[in-house]
Amino acid sequence: MREILSMEHITKRFGDMLANKDINFEVRKGEVHTLLGENGAGKSTLMNVLFGLYQPTEGSIYLHGNKVRIDSPAQAVKLGIGMVHQHFMLVEAMTVFENIILGDRNTKGVFIDRDARRKEILALSEQYGLDVELDKPVTEIAVGAQQRVEILKALYKGAELLVLDEPTAALTDIEVEGLFQIIHKLTAEGKSVIFISHKMREVLHISDRITILRAGESVCTLNRDETTGEELANLMIGRELVPSQYEKIVDPGAPVIKLDDVDFCKSSKHNGLNGVSLAVGRGEIVGIAGVDGNGQSQLAQVVTGVITPDRGEVDMKGSKVATFTPSGFIDEKVSHIPEDRNKMGLIGSMSVMDNIVLKSTEQPEFSNGNGLYLKKKAIREYAEKMRQKYDIRCSSIEQETRNLSGGNQQKVILARELEGDPDLLVAVHPTRGLDIGAARFVHDTMIAARDKGCGVLLISADFDEILEVSDRILVMFEGKIMGEYSGKNPPIKEISLAMAGR
Repeated sequence: MREILSMEHITKRFGDMLANKDINFEVRKGEVHTLLGENGAGKSTLMNVLFGLYQPTEGSIYLHGNKVRIDSPAQAVKLGIGMVHQHFMLVEAMTVFENIILGDRNTKGVFIDRDARRKEILALSEQYGLDVELDKPVTEIAVGAQQRVEILKALYKGAELLVLDEPTAALTDIEVEGLFQIIHKLTAEGKSVIFISHKMREVLHISDRITILRAGESVCTLNRDETTGEELANLMIGRELVPSQYEKIVDPGAPVIKLDDVDFCKSSKHNGLNGVSLAVGRGEIVGIAGVDGNGQSQLAQVVTGVITPDRGEVDMKGSKVATFTPSGFIDEKVSHIPEDRNKMGLIGSMSVMDNIVLKSTEQPEFSNGNGLYLKKKAIREYAEKMRQKYDIRCSSIEQETRNLSGGNQQKVILARELEGDPDLLVAVHPTRGLDIGAARFVHDTMIAARDKGCGVLLISADFDEILEVSDRILVMFEGKIMGEYSGKNPPIKEISLAMAGR
């Protein structure tokens, strides 16, 4: 079968970082070709190259056998490529109709034949089962409807090849089924779909062929009917076990936190918890492994007091937690490295100094006790001490944290979260986006906290990281704990199976 798209030997560098390395990727007419891989595997980068957002450092792109240079998204659209990003690109101040015709190349001058455009859009909507309300403001429609608008907009602009980047991330199970019906209609009409995902069950359900990316490289391409979830999981994480440089703890202290049969939105397989039971002891690191989007974020929110479980019991140091609030958990000496350091971990417009003492302004050391009168000299001296201790590289402690590198932003969070000798540290993707040196610093700091008696709950989609620092490993799949394994000699095959839901 003739390929409509061929990306040959694509390499993309960002400075010293190699995001894509010599990737070959092809798409046939009327197929769903999935790009599968862990976070950071290079999936979105490769598609941003295809859509003209990035230029490849090396390599060539062919459409229908002809070599093309795609130097902008506008050029990609002109060539028949449409892309629905994970975070939708709709203008909220406009209606659905206005969003779809925005930038319409059929419109000339200032006048728009709205009736003609509306008929064209409604015909497309009916053809592909894309039910939308054209006159509603985007702010008044659900997430699933916004996605249908994005797909309709791409089709209206002539897309023959549609890229769907993590399209099910924010959808309910019913909305996912609706999306899959739309995809089947598109491919039946001869359109081609590139489906980017790391959710195994969905990949096996919708794909014709699957290409696995790992660490920026293409591992292999498989036909859907010739593979299994187990094989795909092995290929995604497929690596030989390298002995950890850290000593593993096999006899931890009493539980710092314990969850017993905890539920939260259990009907949502990717954003809920279903009967979760686990414990984290003093002086141990418990790693939560699994493909991202299987309830890990909700687990982190429960154990930091952000959300209240629907059912089950949470004990903190032997006492049942009755009220779930972040401040209450902070009072219980729970520290948190959040999954998004910019949105949840730092206030970017505030200085390094102010971010470091953000949780401590009411302490007598830094204020008169109620936080109204701050002891600026004491705060400055403490922040300077932390800058040196954690090797925070900044022009001064007055520098805004948004202007620091990712690694130094993470060090600011570590300085704030670990200096109070916490009883529990909840670390969520703590090294995401960091270079090797910064990641090693984070790991060393977590191990040091463990060795001082802190219990650590590490949630990470980076399997290497889980193997490197975890004393015990739990696997999550669709909101459930699938198995528990020793971190000393972890059984890779069993963990792979558990990650695939087996």
